[in-house]
Amino acid sequence: MHLLIIEDDLDLGRALQHALRAEGISSEWLRRAGDTPRDPATSLADAVLLDLGLPDGEGLDLLARWRRSGVTLPIVVITARSALEDRLAGLDGGADDYVIKPFATAELVSRLNAVLRRSARQASEEWTVGDLLISPRRHEVRLQGEVQPLSPREFQLLLELAREPGKVLPKAQLAQRLQPLGDPLDFGALEVHLSNLRRKIGAERIHTVRGVGYRLEVRESPQA
Repeated sequence: MHLLIIEDDLDLGRALQHALRAEGISSEWLRRAGDTPRDPATSLADAVLLDLGLPDGEGLDLLARWRRSGVTLPIVVITARSALEDRLAGLDGGADDYVIKPFATAELVSRLNAVLRRSARQASEEWTVGDLLISPRRHEVRLQGEVQPLSPREFQLLLELAREPGKVLPKAQLAQRLQPLGDPLDFGALEVHLSNLRRKIGAERIHTVRGVGYRLEVRESPQA
């Protein structure tokens, strides 16, 4: 998981990044509304953590602007404002969740996983994609009940494709999403990981659209 954090407090921002890194979550941290992208999805984030009180504006205004422009990326408000009217304003304004400071990292991560699960249109913590059962929290994949021995990179690759099964993910975008904080993954390395993943879950499950990218095919378990 990769997050875009918008938080002006230096101590909290540093502590949050450190705690999330320990959970295997990477992040980009911005402190001002004016530094945020017009579309946060361009930051390659899976979700946004948004503080409400920013030095150059209101987080709610930023949230409203993004939603008006059609941004659908999951956004979780993190704030010390606990009054009912503030919580309602955040949720009614388009936030996917509202977390009050101070919070435990474990609770924040759990809420983020729930938001991402809903975004991927999955009903439970384990994602069902045809005959694949993917557990993002356990980094585990089962195919027809059998655990598949995927490397961390192969699992990450499968998870990115599984966010929107049946939809083509451009090659360049996939390479960047696998390394959101640095240079995109080398295309040669990407091909190697894809080849290994195909060998483990079945080559027919990942379709190459030449000149465009890759698509995860949804294949159902054979009927008994």
